[in-house]
Parts: sequence; structure tokens; C-alpha cells
Amino acid sequence: MPTAHNGVRASSLDVRWMKSRHSNAEGNCVEVAALGDGGVAMRNSRHPDGPALVYTPAEISAFLAGAKEGEFDHLV
Repeated sequence: MPTAHNGVRASSLDVRWMKSRHSNAEGNCVEVAALGDGGVAMRNSRHPDGPALVYTPAEISAFLAGAKEGEFDHLV
């Protein structure tokens, strides 16, 4: 698979999208997908044809580490 770039139409990616089991029934979900080059794509589940944000493995690792340590808890 060629490298995906930020803003690519999410539905054009040949990937398996998944969301957290903590997502609610109202469709307020962020979905993620592993990319063939090791990156991770994210999309808004309410807009599956909308743009995908694409991150490197290092960017995702840094974000997840911060989330696990509570760095972003003030946002919700």
C-alpha cells in the first residue's frame, strides 16, 4: 500500500477501522486503522468519507503514553 497522507479520504483507504469499546451509541467515536507502512490513520466515525489524519508509529506511541499517564484528562 502506498504511504497515506493527512487529509486523504478515509473511505479510500483499504484498511480495517476499529473504535474503542468505550465509544458511545450516539456515534461520538474516533476510529483508528493500522496502515501497511506502520502508520496509524484516524477518522471521525460520523464522517467515514471525511479526511483521515495519519500518524507515524512514534507519534502514536507518544500520544498513547501521555493518555495513559493522564496528561490529557483536563480536556474532558
